[in-house]
Amino acid sequence: MTGDSNFEHLRRAIEAWNRGDLDAYLDLYDDGITLHGYSPQPMDKATVRGFYSMLFGAFPGSQLTIDEEIADGDRMALRFTQRGTHNGVFMGIPPTGTSFSMSGQTVLHFQDGRVIERWSTADMLSLLVQLGAVPAPG
Repeated sequence: MTGDSNFEHLRRAIEAWNRGDLDAYLDLYDDGITLHGYSPQPMDKATVRGFYSMLFGAFPGSQLTIDEEIADGDRMALRFTQRGTHNGVFMGIPPTGTSFSMSGQTVLHFQDGRVIERWSTADMLSLLVQLGAVPAPG
């Protein structure tokens, strides 16, 4: 698959996320997915579903944008931003109604149009500070 066709699969997944369709978003991931970077590591397909179900519940209606993407064959690197409002429990933190913006980076490895492995980081400290769960560093 080319980077362009993989980007098209990713674009459809992000559109699904942005309309709140978790099942359609998760279709991006192969059944044999391995996701690195979020606990517990690595995540398999069932754990990935649980992780994103938690995010959808904590931040319903959140929006994803791609800030930059680079594709090379079956791999793609992205910078992304997630924006939304904390309207559900997140990591034991009760809903605050606080708006947030969190940046992250990810590397996706595609096979036949689906992600088989993903390495990802997100600025969770910034998110926790925005939610008032931890004091700002400094």
